[in-house]
Amino acid sequence: MRTRNAALVGALCVGLSAVLTACGGGAEDPDAGTNGVGKLEPAAIQDKARAAARGAEAVHLSGNVVSQGRTYRIDMRLKKNGGTGRVSSSAASSFELLRVGDDLYLKAPAGFWAKGATPAPSATAKGDASSAAGKLDDKYVKVPGDDPAYQQFRGFTDKDVLLDGLLALHGTLARGDHGTVGGVRTIRVTGAKGGGGTMDVSLTGTPYPVRVQRAGGAGQLELDGWGKDFALAVPDKNQTVDYGKQLRIPSGGALPSSKEGSSGEGANPGG
Repeated sequence: MRTRNAALVGALCVGLSAVLTACGGGAEDPDAGTNGVGKLEPAAIQDKARAAARGAEAVHLSGNVVSQGRTYRIDMRLKKNGGTGRVSSSAASSFELLRVGDDLYLKAPAGFWAKGATPAPSATAKGDASSAAGKLDDKYVKVPGDDPAYQQFRGFTDKDVLLDGLLALHGTLARGDHGTVGGVRTIRVTGAKGGGGTMDVSLTGTPYPVRVQRAGGAGQLELDGWGKDFALAVPDKNQTVDYGKQLRIPSGGALPSSKEGSSGEGANPGG
């Protein structure tokens, strides 16, 4: 009987080894079997995450950004030579962006153009602005490089510009809790006790950032698809409208700046 009991106790110890370090009840090492970044100082974790992000060929990011009391939904796929995706705050304020190299296109419903865009002086001079907006409905409009909105919109399709702003934590950094994001084991880094933003970094494989909460409660975004390529091509001519230098695209309060939050405080859209 004693032999059988001893064998049973031994079997239980083996069965629980994945949860306890020993039958004495010690907790499992949360960094066991990971890439080891969870044991680093918080500044080093942030540096590794930002370096991994910059080195990746592609990424998908999605989530909400709060700017001047308005919440925007961002869903973008980015890589070295461009990006594509959608930014929206309402049905009429929803638009798609596509950049291939330096060629930048914007596709939006007629309601977007009717709320502040002047597609072409010749069209508006005829008093037919609504008709002009209708012609742009669901078409890819090429954004002129010298339009004031070009750099602002381009920032949302520029992987390094967008991530450099999003992945900057502010204030004193601290290492937070271990957890999971989308089934991926993570370590959290916080800035200013969370007021300066938080970043959850993967403990599996390359230490990519997988979730970012922006400083000051200005939104949260998740990042995945690291290194996964996607198709990126200039739209067909029958899907494109090119107004050249005559185009005037809504800017200013139309959307948050792609660099907003990089200083730890909300920047003015378009800045």
